[in-house]
Amino acid sequence: MDEDLLCSLYGTACPPAPARRIAVGKLSFELVEGNLRGLRVGGVEVIRAVQYLVRDSGWGTMIPQIVDLSVSENASVAEVRYKARCSSPDGARLDYEASIVATGNSLDFSVTACALDDLKTNRLGFCVLHPAALAGAGLTVEHGDGRVERACFPDLIEPSQPFTDIAEMIHEQDGITVICRLSGDSFEMEDQRNWSDASYKTYVRPLAKPWPYVVPAGSVDRQSVSIAVAGQADCPAGGGGEPVELTMGASIGVMPRIGLVLTPEDARAMAIHRAAFSDLGVQDLLLSLAAHRGEGLAELAAFAHGVNDLPQRRTLECVIPGGEDPHAELRDVAAQVADAGLKLDAIAVYPAPDLMSTPPGSAWPPCPALADVYAAARAAFPGLPVGGGTFAYFTELNRKHPPLGSVDFVSHATCPIVHAADDLSVMQSLEAIPAILRSGRAIIGDKPYRLGPVTIAMRHNPYGAAAKANPEGARIPMADEDPRQDGAFAAAWTIGYAAMTGAARLDTLTFGALTGPRGVIGEGGRRPVFEAVKALAALAGAARHACGSSAPQRVVGLAAGGRVIAVNLTAAVQTVRAGSGLLTLEPFAFAEVQDFSALSGCA
Repeated sequence: MDEDLLCSLYGTACPPAPARRIAVGKLSFELVEGNLRGLRVGGVEVIRAVQYLVRDSGWGTMIPQIVDLSVSENASVAEVRYKARCSSPDGARLDYEASIVATGNSLDFSVTACALDDLKTNRLGFCVLHPAALAGAGLTVEHGDGRVERACFPDLIEPSQPFTDIAEMIHEQDGITVICRLSGDSFEMEDQRNWSDASYKTYVRPLAKPWPYVVPAGSVDRQSVSIAVAGQADCPAGGGGEPVELTMGASIGVMPRIGLVLTPEDARAMAIHRAAFSDLGVQDLLLSLAAHRGEGLAELAAFAHGVNDLPQRRTLECVIPGGEDPHAELRDVAAQVADAGLKLDAIAVYPAPDLMSTPPGSAWPPCPALADVYAAARAAFPGLPVGGGTFAYFTELNRKHPPLGSVDFVSHATCPIVHAADDLSVMQSLEAIPAILRSGRAIIGDKPYRLGPVTIAMRHNPYGAAAKANPEGARIPMADEDPRQDGAFAAAWTIGYAAMTGAARLDTLTFGALTGPRGVIGEGGRRPVFEAVKALAALAGAARHACGSSAPQRVVGLAAGGRVIAVNLTAAVQTVRAGSGLLTLEPFAFAEVQDFSALSGCA
């Protein structure tokens, strides 16, 4: 793939990490940067990934430098061996040797690691990812003390670890029995759908233990993951070359309002981009004010100058210090809003102590009661709807529910690169969105649900000091800027995201910002994602129907207002069948299905 095409698709000339497919008997997987993903039996994915990871003290992943990689395959066995070195941000080093041995019905992944220096880390060792599609499926867990627990993969998203002290997990899937054995340390599971990862993650070292911790120089760590499979897949493996069929389903309400976040810098740039903004056609503006960092009158005046004459609904998203007197804090904000002459339609308030994640088992930081915060907002902004929830991600909403009687609407954001940032993981994150919204509805009931901002890049890091700077434009987790925002990838992901929100009855869906690293407008003008947001904004308020896909990993559809938009989620050309017609979609492209009446007949 030439550099121009790479840039048009991914916003960078750096190609995706190469994946080598390895198959032996009925077992197959891909080897990507030393780790295993997509373990399949007869084409059925039974394990999403097995990864050996070293996390730094800010939960960033230390990228291994791999040497002496060797791969051998024959009809009965495949072997992968390599050496690797990781370095922490302060220069501490860890070397390890890895071995993967696969047969037609088993796989063993083992690692021996040695710290060359005192290494500060939050986690060192294996993560095993089970596909999110296993929600509600039976699971047998053998614990370290020999106790056997028969349970299920969580259906609604679990805020805390559903299983701890795990030695072995057994599940059945499409006629296949999968046994996963873990050794070398204490493992537990978390529901990664909290962060929009499409998986359940079983990882080493319980979060109840202190972190970060130091691995002393000279110490040796040995871990292994052993997987055994039995049985044959009940469903045939799809070859991937057949057309993807879209079908229309039942009525599912209306399309939500579409919004953008505006920072004060965006508001100041509004005059330059006024024509483009008008063409975009969004219905909502989320005005973001960091009052806890000293933002106030100047920033509010910038908002007033930039948006007061616009027709969009304006909500002030305000992070307050969250000290002992939220009434005084919000009176100050209200006075500044009045002095700036800013016209508002609603306010959403978040206390700063809740900006940082509080993992299960950890002590919550001092913070005013949320009911008091929302009462203070009502007193300071009489007559305005008051929103709450979390400035951060669904994880934090799931762990700390707002008092519903005190708010008029609830919101949270999502970000797909908290744990992984490769192209496949980011696109697979779309699979988790229906579970997030269903679990969100279980928390907030019928309250208006405002989702967003939704961006690939991370605008806020609840798990460290800040989102990671990304000056080289790489695909890295927790980055404050992602190169794919400049490519067709982000546009496809955006349409795909909206397609996954069907049953949630969202009030508002907010995508990114106007300008900047998460903006729809970049240094070169309108990004491809601009057209994606524009297409969605044109459907706001329209009657919506469920839209099924025979291969949702490749193509999904969104049906609203008598129109159907199909989007290709892959880097390969896809053919779409809609009724009697065929549509060809280029990589990461979206297009309208012309024969809507024929598609309607497929319901």
